[in-house]
Amino acid sequence: MPLSPAVEREAIHQRDIECRGYRRADGLWDIEGRMVDTKTYAFDNRYRGQVDPGTPVHDMWIRVTLDDRLEIHDIEASTDSHPFPNCPDIAPDYRGMVGTRIRPGWTRQVRERLGQADGCTHLTRLLQELAVVAIQTIIPRLSREGKLPESDKRPPHIGSCHALKSDGPVVMELYPKWYRS
Repeated sequence: MPLSPAVEREAIHQRDIECRGYRRADGLWDIEGRMVDTKTYAFDNRYRGQVDPGTPVHDMWIRVTLDDRLEIHDIEASTDSHPFPNCPDIAPDYRGMVGTRIRPGWTRQVRERLGQADGCTHLTRLLQELAVVAIQTIIPRLSREGKLPESDKRPPHIGSCHALKSDGPVVMELYPKWYRS
């Protein structure tokens, strides 16, 4: 169901985030994301001059390469449009996440390593979003192929949202072992 009709308004800012998951020929996975911010009006930027309506204020990319265990083998970050001349300088630092795994606590780990002045607000946010896309890409595919290891551990997505609360009907039906009334 869409949102209710809005009152009369003027568009000012738009952020587009596009993320895609790929299976590579070598058995690894690439998860790519792009974030583009635009304004509906022209404005002056001290370093870029006039930025026309629809011209990206931010245009940033990240590609994360992972294995089936969600361990990061490589990261490439790129900043094509940015408000300050030194914005792209931080992109190589995202490779510092190589060797880590996407798992519970991932967002905290990313913030600890790349938060505030140790990273770019926009690239860090995009990297956090790519973790969800990685899980949505890799886990269902491995499940369909029968490649997920059996585990006696509670699935990490139980309790992660309202629909999957441990005392809810979905967990009772799909994960009765982990249902808690």
